[in-house]
Amino acid sequence: MHKTISLALGTICAVFLFFTMISAIRFVQSAWQPPELQNRAEDRYRLVLITQDLGTPFWNKVGEGAQAQADKLGANLEVWGTYGEDREDFLKQLEIAIDSKVDGIIVQGMDEDEFDNLTKVKAAFYGIPIITVASDVPMSDSMRKTYVGSDVFAAGRMIAERLVKDMGRTGTVVLMGDSREEYDQHQRVLGVRSVLGAYPNIHVEYVTTSNEEQQIAAATQDVMNRFPDVNAFISVDANLTTAMVQEIGRRSQIEPYDLYSFDDNPGILQLLRQGKLDAVVEQAPEEMGRLGVQLMTQWLDGKTVPLDPEGYPTPIRLLKTEDVQ
Repeated sequence: MHKTISLALGTICAVFLFFTMISAIRFVQSAWQPPELQNRAEDRYRLVLITQDLGTPFWNKVGEGAQAQADKLGANLEVWGTYGEDREDFLKQLEIAIDSKVDGIIVQGMDEDEFDNLTKVKAAFYGIPIITVASDVPMSDSMRKTYVGSDVFAAGRMIAERLVKDMGRTGTVVLMGDSREEYDQHQRVLGVRSVLGAYPNIHVEYVTTSNEEQQIAAATQDVMNRFPDVNAFISVDANLTTAMVQEIGRRSQIEPYDLYSFDDNPGILQLLRQGKLDAVVEQAPEEMGRLGVQLMTQWLDGKTVPLDPEGYPTPIRLLKTEDVQ
């Protein structure tokens, strides 16, 4: 009798534990998956905007511009993404958007083979157009329809031209970049070199590092040891700028150096206000979002086919310390 009761209780406990585990697994899975796209009958198109940098001021503005344009055009837009450059999850969300068979995807470009495979093979198989926004990738690799964002080559030239005005035609300049050397960074470097290359007495040193704070500090230390007469630094990846500036400040006074960067990192404008940067290239993220949605709907409507493969540049301008006081 006792054995029967014990067996029954054991069976009940096992069943209860099984369903508890199933519920827990479903909860965990639902916690990281993007929300289901709403499929409202009145929406013209279902669009998704995907970024690696959710929650940053720059991408908040991209999302606001995209959402305002989607509302205006009667499209359903959802913003997905990851925090802190979780590249694996970012690619997973791109794949989920493709599997959901949305009408169009507006996405921050990533210069990786898996990104190219998803856009060139899987999205193309389902006939889903891809527009890159803010960060581009080569069209030949990704088969994206077009790019909407800053002309990063021109932005590099803009910084370099300002540097020459500030430093003069003689000196040593360090370009600090991420060791992944993605497409946008490469284009910025080419833009800088296209200007500085015209001055034979300006020596350019290109240094790359991972985006970990300690590694950035170590790379900055190393280049300052090797080139004690360095005059200027350009951080061609804005995510490296804060750590680079901090390390320069530990070694010496900031004032003797000419320091430049770009605005696609939350801490950049604060450094400019504090006078720790001499100039920053400011972009137009709201316009990127707005124009991305506009071009996507025009393509889906058949009004602008094909889109310009060279892209649609959005405004850039040079900000100096006095501009943000």
